[in-house]
Amino acid sequence: MDRQVHVWEFQVRPGREVAFERHYGPDGSWARLFRSAEGYGGTVLLRDLERPGRYLTLDHWESERAYRAFRAAREQEYAALDAACEALTLTERAIGRFEVVAPPAT
Repeated sequence: MDRQVHVWEFQVRPGREVAFERHYGPDGSWARLFRSAEGYGGTVLLRDLERPGRYLTLDHWESERAYRAFRAAREQEYAALDAACEALTLTERAIGRFEVVAPPAT
């Protein structure tokens, strides 16, 4: 079960939305890199309906430990992809890491 969601906010450069969605979507470059890690549970890409160019990504991880192990093992690839995608955005901000709240036991 995915226990953590890492949320990022992006303001995409005008005219770069298609490329951004291709890299940051659930089958994009980032998701393919994350899939190499044990404990990755998928990515959701959200496009803001009221603010053009604003997107959120929700990356699902089994645990903080799984995410940290991925980052340690794939840091160079992560940094290279981050640098390659930098031209797509005006801003990038980590909103935070959230724990999935399980429903109460019945």
